[in-house]
Amino acid sequence: MPSDANRQFLDFEKPIKDLIDEIASMKHRQEKTKLDLSDTILKLEQGILDKRKEITSQLSSWQRVQLSRHPDRPYTLKYITKMAQTFVELYGDRNVKDDKAMVGGFASIDGETVMIIGQQKGINTKTRQMRNFGMANPEGYRKALRLMKLAEKFNKPVITLIDTPGAYPGLEAEERGQGEAIARNIYEMIRLKVPVICVIIGEGASGGALGIGVGDKVYMMENTWYTVISPESCSSILWRSWDKKEIAAEQLRLTAEKMLGFGLIDGIIPEPVGGAHWDYDEAAKLLKDFLVPVIRDLKNIAPQDRVNNRIEKFGKMGFWEED
Repeated sequence: MPSDANRQFLDFEKPIKDLIDEIASMKHRQEKTKLDLSDTILKLEQGILDKRKEITSQLSSWQRVQLSRHPDRPYTLKYITKMAQTFVELYGDRNVKDDKAMVGGFASIDGETVMIIGQQKGINTKTRQMRNFGMANPEGYRKALRLMKLAEKFNKPVITLIDTPGAYPGLEAEERGQGEAIARNIYEMIRLKVPVICVIIGEGASGGALGIGVGDKVYMMENTWYTVISPESCSSILWRSWDKKEIAAEQLRLTAEKMLGFGLIDGIIPEPVGGAHWDYDEAAKLLKDFLVPVIRDLKNIAPQDRVNNRIEKFGKMGFWEED
């Protein structure tokens, strides 16, 4: 977790930054003059918590999108590190190569052995390029499917952590069967005989999210989004400009609250006040405490019943009218 001096702030988080800067100035003054300013500093620190709560209580859809992309936000490997007592990462799709945008392996969480799979973004320029900004190639989705089948073989639950702006749209990805790889994953995930839990921890965009997004339960963290297209791309298609991205975000109904209302997800996982980027330990604890009871409940359901429930769950999604 970055220190206050190294934190990055979004435009609407500026009031928090001003308070942090004021605290730093007070501490410097206290050290220099030997005056006791601890009460003032304590009030300012409480003010930061209050301001974080105030800001996140009135976020627009576009601001939620911005929070989901916050440069300080924890990614898949950070959650795994914080939640799991042990983690053995597995590599490769046994066909083309190891896709660094998709990570996964066996983990132990509160005594439960699970297979965790998720998209991984980079934390700086070099790792963002290596991770392809969390946009997986076909081999990433085939690697994910290989790990799911391995989990099924050993009768271990599967947890997927979704955080991607979309599957990689490059020519080479299409040549290697990007659409087929995602469609195959959707088909196979419906049929997995072990419990499958999917969580959107950041961005949940298009087929890139669906490629590891079919499960017994699908959840979203509080400040995430889930939809068929990003607000920017939607704006560029409808208005031929990115300038209407805020309107597009509102119209897409992409927030966790809207998705729950539509019946497309099963629940919303809370985040630390102000967002997951403020406290990695608390964010991971909230996620773990939410997941563990769900895993244990799902293990009590017969495998064929799980499959039938998934088919019914995804089959009845959506709204339509018949003449």
